[in-house]
This record gives sequence, C-alpha cells and structure tokens, in this order.
Amino acid sequence: MLSYIKKWNTLRNQILVIFLFVMVIVLSIVSMITLRQVSLLIKNNAEAQIRQTAAEASGRIDSLFEQLNTATKFIMTNREVQRLFERMHVGEKVTFRELQRLKSVVNNIQANSEGIYSVELYTEDLKQVFPLNDSSKMFQRVNVKWIYEADRAKGRLVWIGEDPKNDSFYLAIRRIVLMEHNFDNAGYLLVRINKTYFSITEVNTQQYLFVLDSELKPIFSNFPKPIDVLSLKNQSTTMINQTEYMVTKKSSNKGFTVFILTPVSALTKGMNSIRLGIILAGMIGLLIYFLCSLFLSNIITRPIINLTKTMRLANEGLLAINPKVVTVNEINELNSTYNQLVRETNHLIKMVYQKEIIRSQSELKALQAQINPHFLYNTLESLRWSLEEAGEEDLADVVVSMSNLFRYTISRNSNDDWVTLREEFCHIENYMEIIKFRFGERIKWRLRLPQALENVKIPKLLIQPLVENAVVHGSENQLASCTITVAVEPISDHYLQIIVEDDGVGMDEEQLRAVKMAMDTGDIISKKGKGMALYNVKKRLQLYYKGEMSDSITICSYKNKGTRVIIKIPVDGGEQ
Repeated sequence: MLSYIKKWNTLRNQILVIFLFVMVIVLSIVSMITLRQVSLLIKNNAEAQIRQTAAEASGRIDSLFEQLNTATKFIMTNREVQRLFERMHVGEKVTFRELQRLKSVVNNIQANSEGIYSVELYTEDLKQVFPLNDSSKMFQRVNVKWIYEADRAKGRLVWIGEDPKNDSFYLAIRRIVLMEHNFDNAGYLLVRINKTYFSITEVNTQQYLFVLDSELKPIFSNFPKPIDVLSLKNQSTTMINQTEYMVTKKSSNKGFTVFILTPVSALTKGMNSIRLGIILAGMIGLLIYFLCSLFLSNIITRPIINLTKTMRLANEGLLAINPKVVTVNEINELNSTYNQLVRETNHLIKMVYQKEIIRSQSELKALQAQINPHFLYNTLESLRWSLEEAGEEDLADVVVSMSNLFRYTISRNSNDDWVTLREEFCHIENYMEIIKFRFGERIKWRLRLPQALENVKIPKLLIQPLVENAVVHGSENQLASCTITVAVEPISDHYLQIIVEDDGVGMDEEQLRAVKMAMDTGDIISKKGKGMALYNVKKRLQLYYKGEMSDSITICSYKNKGTRVIIKIPVDGGEQ
C-alpha cells in the first residue's frame, strides 16, 4: 500500500489534486451562495405574491362590507322610511297601510343588493315595525351590547356576526337617524346576510383562506375541517396534517382579518430543478477544470520529467545536455543551469584527464632529470674542496652559498611548495652572499625575522623575486652603496606583513604607475622584464591564498629615495 501511494506521489498528481481541491471548494461555495440567493429570491417573490393575494382578499372583504353599508344606507335614507320613522319619533300613529309601503322600499333595495337575505326595522324603543307579521322585541334577536354599539357608531353599519337563530346567516345593525331632526335616533335597521356572500375563490387551490370578523370569529374558510385560527395569530409557520404551511396575515380597514395558509413546498417548488441544474453545471465545470488542470500539470511537469531522465543518465557515466524546452521561466532557468553544469563538469573532467596525463609525463621527466641535480651538487662540492686546498676561502664560501641556493631551488619533496619563513630567510641569505661576491661593498642587507614567526608557512620562493628586484633595479646605474632590508612584522592575530625595502634609485610617479599596471596585467614594460616578478608573486598569492589576496601587495617608491614592497598574508597559511 505504501509503495502504491509512493508511486502516485508525483509533482503532476500533487498539482492536479491541489487544483481539483481548490476548484471543488470554489464550486461548492459558489453553488451554495447561488442556491441560497435563488432560494431567497423565489421565496421572497412567492411571499410577496401571497401578501398581495391577502391584501386583495382583505380588500374584497372590505368591498363586500361597503356594498352592505351602501345598501342599508339607501334604506335608512329613503324618503318614505325617514317620514314614517319621523312620525313615530314624535309619537304619531302610523297605520298598517302606511307600514306596508316599507315593503316595496325594502324589497326594491334588497333585490338590487347582493348578499342581503332580509331586512328588519325597529323603533327607538326596540319594537319591530318591519316585517309586519312579527311583533318581537329587538333584544330578543340580538344581544343588547350590539344595540349600544350601533348607538356609538352614530349611524354607521356595525357587524354582529353569526345569526344566533340561524347559523346560515350573518347579522349587521345600524341606527336610523333623522336627517331633518339633527340626526336624532329614530330606530334600528337589522340586516340578515347570506354566508355565501363572503366566499372568496380567488386563491390558489393549494392555499387555505380564513376570514375573521372584529371579534376574531370566522366568517369564511375554505379549509375542509374546523381549525383553531386564533392559534395562528402570532405564528409565521404551522404544521397541518404533517405539512408545513406559511401563515400570512392581513387586517382590513373594516376590522376584518384575513389569514392565508400556503404550503412551504409550493414556495420552493422550483428549487429542486434549480438545485439539479446547479449540480449538473458544477459537475460539467469540474470535468472541464479537471481536463484543463491535467493539461496544465503535464505542461509544467513534462520538462521536469525529461530533465530528471537526462540527469539519471549520469549514473551510467554519461552527462548529456538536456534539449532546450519552451516553458515557464523557472523551468527554463533550471534547464539552462543544468546544461551549464553539465558543460562545466564535462570540461573539468576533460581538464583533469589531461592534467593527469601531463602529470604522469612530468613525473617521468622528473625521474629522468634527477641525475642532473646530483651531478651538479657533486661538481660544486668538488669545486669547493679544490678552492679551499688552493687557499681561495672567499670563493669557496660563494660556491657553498651557490650549492645551498641550487639545493633549495630545485630540491623536490612532498611539501616542496611550502616552506617556513626561517627556511626562506636562509635562502635569501645564500642569495645575498652570492650577490655580494658580484657587487662587493655596494650591496648591504639586513634581515629581521621575529622568533615567534619563524615557523609560519609561506609559498616557496615568495620573497626571493622581490629581493632580486631590489638588487637589480634598486642599485642599477648607482655607484653608492644600496642597503636592502627584508623584515617580517605581525599586524594582527591573523595577518603579518613582509617588507622588502631598498634605498636605491627608486621610481618617479609615471614609472611606478607603469609597474603597478604590469603587476596587474603581466605586460613586460622593459627589456629587463620589469614588472614580471611582481606579477608572478601576485598570481602565486592569488593561487595559494584564493580570494583573500585582492590587495595583498603594496608598492611605494620615490625617485632617488628607494622602493618599498609590502606583502600582507594570513598567519595560518593558504591551501597547501
């Protein structure tokens, strides 16, 4: 299992998985936000439509009530009705024939008014005057409180509710006022209304509508069973027969209240198709994104795979150049860096191979040439003994110095490139002894080496070229004596300086500038090779001490005053 997972743990698969993971998160968030917004939009639109329906139903109830109000007002304000009730108000007798005239008035208005089943007229002392065949008192028909309500309404129509004598009708009452007698109370008008008058059919078949009067008693409902409508008063949703309904309430201007129950499932009816559409769109988007991610991951990883295959060839001993690919800058940079590394490595392999060949040839030549130094040493020893036997001791000392100089210069051992300062100073002493034989008293020298620095390692023959420069160029064309000073001084715990100084002819500024330029470039500025020794010393310092010797040599010179060369090197040595 672990090996299987490791096999699939590749850069391409990681990029693909990350891209897909990010896409799934993005699609999920977008889908949820879209679905939520669409759901809210549909629900809000549906709720707005239901509220509009409730407002229309409430307006319809108010309109029906207003029609009743208008019809009863026509009866109350009829001239014949006003005349008869005015006579009864002042105590005059009204004949039966005169009362019969009310029938035609009421029947005429009743025939032109929808919903009114019957009209009853009562005097101010609550005696019935119409219909003529009934002589009951008004308080026998309705509760006294409604008579008080009619008085307080001052002629406006007052809704009573269900007829206590017949539950198929509703009752409404209004006071009859005499318009020509300061609106005095002359009696009451009681109207009986068909229950079907308030039927409202302009609602959805899935919705249930309830109409309540001012006493919160139901006057209309399309619900098949009785229900406690008052329990819905403060609720936004309710459960009926395991179905959730949204409750919409609207109060009319006439005191009626309309409740509409709408199934919540009807509000979100279109959500399933929208949800399915979003899921399908997400799956299609995910598939497209997967293909694009796969293509993109292949573009990114294919150059890396090719480069990896090329690098694996190195295990077989073949450092091959990877072909240049057209891709992103980072991959191009990686490919170019690898190719540059291969070229440099191949070049180094070639150089090392050639160096080993040259080294082998050099060792062979050195073995062949070993006989020459021994022959030279033996010859010089023989010359020395001959000169001592002949009494030429000064010349014999020169021969000894020369023998030591040759032995120091051409001897070969495992540590041939590095010597101590004491050994280098001994070599300079031998060299100066030979020079003294040539120049006599014109050449003098002083050597100062602190005992604490005697064992410091330096490259072999590092100081001798500078001393030779001081001898050759410092005393040229000068008959006066020239003193050469070689000194070593510590300048810190980690560095020391070697000073080679003469008091010879020196150089002017132009000559000094030319010597410094020759030291940097290696160009010979005179037939005597002036500047070449300094260039060689500087190159050796850079080779042995690497990057620490950029400003290791300092030259000071003044015309007819001499020259000073200072070398600054580390105490702990360079690469040996």
